[in-house]
Amino acid sequence: MPKTQLNVRVDVATAETARERASQRGISVNRYIEELVQRDEGESGRAFVQAAADFMRDYEEIFAEEFGGKDAGAR
Repeated sequence: MPKTQLNVRVDVATAETARERASQRGISVNRYIEELVQRDEGESGRAFVQAAADFMRDYEEIFAEEFGGKDAGAR
């Protein structure tokens, strides 16, 4: 995948923490930040799926009443 440059300003403590964590993992700061963003993106996706599942569970009875039950799609 092509790479692009992203310049970010953070406070000194945050920069040092990023350097330390990357070093502990044996990776570059760039890779460390990239992994954090990818992990965050995955968590957002999981949160969306969970919210959709919660919605369906919460409104299952209403959908069943409106559309004729769980087997309505099999008609």
